[in-house]
Order: sequence, then C-alpha cells, then structure tokens
Amino acid sequence: MGWGQDGMASLLISHCRLYDAAGVDADGWVLVDGGIISQIGAGGAAPDADRVLDAGGRLLAPGFIDVHIQGAGGADVLDATPAALATIAKTCARCGVTSYLATTVYKPDQDNRHLQVVSECIGRDLGGARLLGTHLEGPFISSQKRGMIQPDCLTAPSPSALDAILNKTGDGLAMMTIAPELPGGLDLASALVDRGVIASLGHTSATYEETLRGFDAGINHVTHLFNAMPSLHHRAPGPLGAIFERPDVTVQVIADGVHLHPSVVRLVFAAVGASRFVTITDGMQALGLPDGHYTYNDILYEARDGAARYKDGTLIGTALGLNRILARLVQFAGCSPATAIRTVTENPAAILGIGERAGSIKVGYDADLVLLEEDLAVHATLVGGRVVYQNNGD
Repeated sequence: MGWGQDGMASLLISHCRLYDAAGVDADGWVLVDGGIISQIGAGGAAPDADRVLDAGGRLLAPGFIDVHIQGAGGADVLDATPAALATIAKTCARCGVTSYLATTVYKPDQDNRHLQVVSECIGRDLGGARLLGTHLEGPFISSQKRGMIQPDCLTAPSPSALDAILNKTGDGLAMMTIAPELPGGLDLASALVDRGVIASLGHTSATYEETLRGFDAGINHVTHLFNAMPSLHHRAPGPLGAIFERPDVTVQVIADGVHLHPSVVRLVFAAVGASRFVTITDGMQALGLPDGHYTYNDILYEARDGAARYKDGTLIGTALGLNRILARLVQFAGCSPATAIRTVTENPAAILGIGERAGSIKVGYDADLVLLEEDLAVHATLVGGRVVYQNNGD
C-alpha cells in the first residue's frame, strides 16, 4: 500500500503489555518486519531490529477501526479533497484509530465528487489511519428519521439510483445505511449484499416486522443503535425489539453518554454482548478541535463538551476521539479495557471481512498498533509498522 520506506524496516516494540494478556509484567515485545507482525514474545533476549520503540510498560493494542466517522481535525469528507481525507486520517491516528470508513452522504442529481475522491484515495498513504472505503448514510433512508441528513440527500430505492452511486464509488463502497421499510428497500439490501457491501439498518421508521424482513434480506448491521429510529415500546417494539433478538446482527453504538444515556449504554452492552457491540464516534470535523462553531453540509453547528448539535438542538455527532469514548464505555458498561478495545478492533475487522489480517495482535497480521496509557490516552499509533503519531508531552 505504500506506507513509506521506514514502514518496511524492522521494528522492535519493547517493554510492552499486550492489552489482553494476564498479569501486569511489562516485559513483552513485538517484532515488526515489512509492516507485518513477525514475532511476539515476553522476557528473555528480544530479537534485533533496525529500530526500537520502548513502550515504557504501556498497553499495546491493535489499532482501532472506526466504521462511522464523517470528519475530524477541521476537515470533512464532503470537502472532496485528498487533503481533507489526510487531515481526517492524521486526526484519527491521534485517537488510536488506524483504519476508518469515510462516512458521508450522496446527493442525487449532483456531482458527488467527494465519493470519487474517497475511492481514489483508498490505499494511499494519507499520513495517518488507512482509508478502507466509504460508508454512505443514505440516500435510501426515512425522511422522518433523517436526523442531520438534509432532504436533498434522500431518494427512493431503485436499481438506477444504486447504479448511479456505484458509478461514483466503484469498489470503494463498503457499507450503506438503509431503511428497509421503503418500497424497494428489501431488493436494494439484497443487491448490496450480492456486491459484498455491508447493508446496515438505520435512519429508519421500520416496524418490528419490517425490520425482521430486512434482516432476512441480508441486513446484518445497525447504524448508531437507538439514534434515528423509533423507540422501544412494549406494544410496538419497532426495530429495537427485532435487533435485540437477532444474534447475527451487530450494532454500532456511540457510547459517549450523550447520544445514549450511560444506563442505556450499560443496558445495550448487557443485552447484545461484547461480540455484537461496535463502538463508533460518528465524528464531525470538530473532532480533535476546541469547542466552537463549525459547518457541516453548509449548515452551522456547535461543538460543546464533545457533542455536536445544530442550532435547533439536533444532535448530529460527536467531537470526541474514539479512545475517549472507549474510556467512557469502560466506565458506563463496567467492562474491562480489553473488552472495550475488542469493540473497535476484532469486531469491526470481522464485519469488514478483514479479520484475518487486522483487529488482533498476531503473527502475520498488519502492524497497525496503538500504545495506550492506563486511562486509554494514546501514546503512539503505528500503521504498517510506521509511527504516524506519538505523544511527546508537548
């Protein structure tokens, strides 16, 4: 993928603790060769390498994967430039993220250059996290549950509309959020699955029965659970009732304590289990920046205390980095850091079909890694064995 010459040199990460290892001894080491993990060990004499990164006893975890992020560092996917995607990639790296899906919208009858730019930048060295593909929120979603998504980003499901999108995204479309209750929605879900695209339920007004039909048509993932969908009612369970009882369906959760109350985060974690839970940011361009006013899709919003809202109070995303949201998940759900980390590593890697090379620390896997403090603050982030971010205490 062209991650730079220094990424091809051998690297020894010494004095680390694997995030899921028993005990507290910091005598572990990982050898990286050619951007791939080649050896893992503990104690004794570590092998020689061209470079050594002393972890200083910190936790070493797989790099995080954010499947739902629209912008960061002042940039947005809609900016439609490689520079914007690079800014997002570099800001992601500051938060421990080594791979991301560029999440955005499609505007029918417009040029949608941003989708072409994303496709052209997949696999490029952006100086930070790897760009894996596009996650489209819509345009086949409910107008009643569109949230921050503007009306000009919606259209009815049809083969021709899907073809127009694929002409822009090519093989870069990795995930699409759809509402299965729309006429033609089930056929569209099946068409996406046939193309290897993840069909994700979201921005939907579906009933319980319509949701189940969507799952039977191939939908197996859920976009920001609870948000932009009907609430759970004891006589009309809606999509949530169907989601909770389907063990083959994974769910995205914005576990920041704002999009969902901490008690609901705890409830979801207990109900679906750690293996179905995928922590996301739903990050906006304000992610990684101070509180202030910013613009998304030409509409002003305010980022304050980690939450992004339109002037009317509509919650539209987060400005918190993924590592900070993970720390809140640990607090709210009462789970271990290792368990929380799996929700941004093993789980999304499996969903994206890259679990045989990413999401774990194993020999033969990509050396996409993050060194973490005890509170999950990021000390260093590596992509393909290259340090793309390091906190030097500045």
